[in-house]
Amino acid sequence: MSNPEIASEREITDRAVSSFAHTPDARLRFVLQKLVAHLHRFASEVELSDAEWSKAIEFLTATGQKCDDVVRQEFILLSDVLGLSMLVDAIEHRNGVEATESTVFGPFYIAGMPYREYGENMALVPGSASLITGHVRDAAGNPLPGATLDVWQTAENGQYSGQDITQPHGNLRGRYRTDELGRYAIRSVVPVSYPIPTDGPVGQLLQAAGRHPWRPAHLHFMLDAPGHRRLVTHVFNDDDPYIESDAVFGVKDSLRAVYQPCRAGDPLAEQFDIGTDFRHASFDFTLETAA
Repeated sequence: MSNPEIASEREITDRAVSSFAHTPDARLRFVLQKLVAHLHRFASEVELSDAEWSKAIEFLTATGQKCDDVVRQEFILLSDVLGLSMLVDAIEHRNGVEATESTVFGPFYIAGMPYREYGENMALVPGSASLITGHVRDAAGNPLPGATLDVWQTAENGQYSGQDITQPHGNLRGRYRTDELGRYAIRSVVPVSYPIPTDGPVGQLLQAAGRHPWRPAHLHFMLDAPGHRRLVTHVFNDDDPYIESDAVFGVKDSLRAVYQPCRAGDPLAEQFDIGTDFRHASFDFTLETAA
């Protein structure tokens, strides 16, 4: 005999799914019905209790309250640590086109940062000097002059400007353009590994799960060029101790770069007016043609 309680639960799910049957937008209808069906199936599978669901509501409420309009986006952070951001990224890039791989956007981007000259230093506070250079090309290997690279990273204290109010506005942020040969050059400080913010609900979740909050050192890039698909990605320090255990699952082997030690008198130091020892990384980007 069928269990009447389980039958009742299925009836609730069926009625909830059916309630969206007349949603005008077909894609929205499909997504909502699948979402409801999967949520109900999850609740039944784990036998979710009233107390647990109340705690979940409290957690999601606190997550929203931790967000602001400028820097902090706790829901992105939650999506990142659950691996959902990287899963969506993988789904979005299933086409197998030969282009630089993408990764998570992250919660600390600030739009409208200043344009900087070729080789200009975006570090407004002292730190371990670095230089990263390379090319931006299309899938056929042709240079893309005038491509824009929107770049951001943490300071040596592991915090981004905007997140850390002691840093000058725009510190370690900037927009660069490639030259006529598709080359770019960015002076900065050597990226460092850092913990994602743990002072909110996501930090509490990681602590409860026994997971560390650390991200390997990286530079964020968002690249745009006319006629090409926008690329959001990172360049990771190859030797970082967290390269194999990124808290947000964002590392891809193709995005790793080696920062080589250079001396103050090296040709690169003279070319870019670097008056101290520094580290240099080289990384080339390939952009996909827009659909």
